[in-house]
Amino acid sequence: MIKFFYLILFAVFLVNSNTSANAKENFFDKAIKLYNNKNYEDSKFLLQRNIVFNPKDHLSYLYLAKIYKEEKNDKELKKNLDTTLLLNPKNEEALYMLIELNIEKSNFSKVKELNETFLLVCSKLCSKKLIIAEKIKDLEPKNESQQ
Repeated sequence: MIKFFYLILFAVFLVNSNTSANAKENFFDKAIKLYNNKNYEDSKFLLQRNIVFNPKDHLSYLYLAKIYKEEKNDKELKKNLDTTLLLNPKNEEALYMLIELNIEKSNFSKVKELNETFLLVCSKLCSKKLIIAEKIKDLEPKNESQQ
C-alpha cells in the first residue's frame, strides 16, 4: 500500500514538473510570436511572466530590451541590456544595442569599453564592426570639443 502511494506521488510529480517546464517554454515562444507580430504589450507581459519562472533567461531580457527600444524607453532598455549581459556577457546583440545606446548618449568612454568586448566575442554580428568604427569616429570630435 505504501509503495503504491509513493508510486502515485512520483507519477504526479513527473506530470507536474513536465507541465511546468512546458509552460515556461510556452511563455517565451508565444512572446516571440507576439513580438514578431509587433504586439509589444502582450509580448512584454509574457516575457515578464517567463522571467518569473526562469529569472536567468537572458533572451527574455534581450527581447524586453528590444521592446523598450521600440517604445523609446531608454531607462528600461539599458536596464534589460545590462541584465542580459550580466547573465550572458558574450551576447553580441545586447552588446551592439548597448553600444548604439551609448553612442546616442555620446558616452565615448563606455562605447570604447563595450566595443573592445564586442570585438572579442563577435561571431554573428562581426559585420557591424565597421558601422561601430564609423560611429565612434563621428563621436570622437564631439567628445574632444566638450573637454
